[in-house]
Amino acid sequence: MFDSPTPMTPPNGRITLRKPVDADGSDIWELIAGCQPLDHNSMYCNLLQCDHFAETCVLAELDGEVVGWISGYLVPDDPETLFIWQVAVSGRARGQGLAQRMLGDILDRDACAGVGRLKTTITRDNAASWALFRRFAERRGAGLDSTAHFTRDRHFDGRHATEHMVTITFAEAMRAAA
Repeated sequence: MFDSPTPMTPPNGRITLRKPVDADGSDIWELIAGCQPLDHNSMYCNLLQCDHFAETCVLAELDGEVVGWISGYLVPDDPETLFIWQVAVSGRARGQGLAQRMLGDILDRDACAGVGRLKTTITRDNAASWALFRRFAERRGAGLDSTAHFTRDRHFDGRHATEHMVTITFAEAMRAAA
């Protein structure tokens, strides 16, 4: 996710959320391209996310235009953990709490019924993402921890800032599992 100095209010249209389909891949790719400094993956990656991980991804539309996207997946060796890969919100839809709504939409799906943790990685300078996930944890009554995970020198050959693994643990889900 990236910071937006001036949120824009959508026109009179209504933002709708839905699971992506493979035909959405190119629109998602375009949205991400316009959301600097997000990593711009290949269009093929976005197609696979829409096709293979639709249950844990969400697309937001306003008047037929893609204005929001979250990609995520259940960690293969830990199905109680939802990993959020990328959050993108266009300038047209910022300031509406859309990223919060999209995260909630994914977690409220049947596919995530057993999820007790949400994880994501964030660089220290990404204030918008830190604010999003801190707010989300607070609203869900969850704890949030972070630790350096993919480091600048060891993993990125000095070309990318250290990514901190952020873990949100949902107390209610953990109590139910006990």
